[in-house]
Amino acid sequence: MVRALALLFAQLAAAPVVSETVEIGERHRVDLGTFECRDITRSTVLQRVCYDRARQDLVVVAGGAYDRYCGVTADTVERLLGAPSMGQFFNQNIRRETAGSRYDCHA
Repeated sequence: MVRALALLFAQLAAAPVVSETVEIGERHRVDLGTFECRDITRSTVLQRVCYDRARQDLVVVAGGAYDRYCGVTADTVERLLGAPSMGQFFNQNIRRETAGSRYDCHA
């Protein structure tokens, strides 16, 4: 048993780290290596939510397209994930059409 666990840990340590990079819009790429991502199955608006707590970056997949929002607090993301209607919360509090430039990324 101990030998099997040691072998498993050795294989994991030797495995290459593969980072996922996604296209945001036409000219921007975001490396999701530092993000915690969740596939969303209970929303018709959101398919995936990725959040980097240290940088307060939120990447969402809505309507099949990735979009990035900056300066989103962890509390806002927790409220999004716990909302009875994630799509309604997102549309009313985060989406650019309703939040304006509040969560724009400037770099």
